[in-house]
Amino acid sequence: YTVLELGRRMQEEGLSVVGVPTSEATRELAESLNIPLVSLADAGVLDLIIDGADEFDSDFALIKGGGGALTREKIVAQSSKAMVVVADDRKEVKILGGFDLPIEVLPFEWKRTADRVAEICPGPVVRRGSEGPFISDNGGYILDCSFGPTITNPRELESTLLDIAGVVEVGLFVAICDAVVMAAKGGVVTLIKQDGRLA
Repeated sequence: YTVLELGRRMQEEGLSVVGVPTSEATRELAESLNIPLVSLADAGVLDLIIDGADEFDSDFALIKGGGGALTREKIVAQSSKAMVVVADDRKEVKILGGFDLPIEVLPFEWKRTADRVAEICPGPVVRRGSEGPFISDNGGYILDCSFGPTITNPRELESTLLDIAGVVEVGLFVAICDAVVMAAKGGVVTLIKQDGRLA
């Protein structure tokens, strides 16, 4: 919806935006709306990234990657001056983990990588596509890990998982998000992290 709204405002209000897409699907949508795009290398540091989240907690830690683009999303998020998440109030949780945690892994000997991941998260499941394993835009596989709402130290878990050879990226975004624009029954609520870059 954010991309569609940007396209509308550019056409109707003359809003000037240049974007860096984090997935091929977003690229195709933006191009269909005539939103100018550049690579991150050409853009340098971005003014703002607007993205969704599968879950967020009171510290603005996120689980992302339900669409499989977690690696690109994190690269772009870490290259931005500020990150704003747009989500509905169902995504707000006290403790992360109710949504399966996505982990991108290399296809090479991925089952061995999954065995290592299973030492931390019992029973990781490789995400399936229509004709076999789901393949990310980077050519990686996605392991979905069901922790349940038990991720009380997302930074430590992220670091532990990234130490496993074959793990490309983990769908935990810690100390990256600065604000959440949340749709609730009573209307739209904007939450701003007190020590964030938009405070």
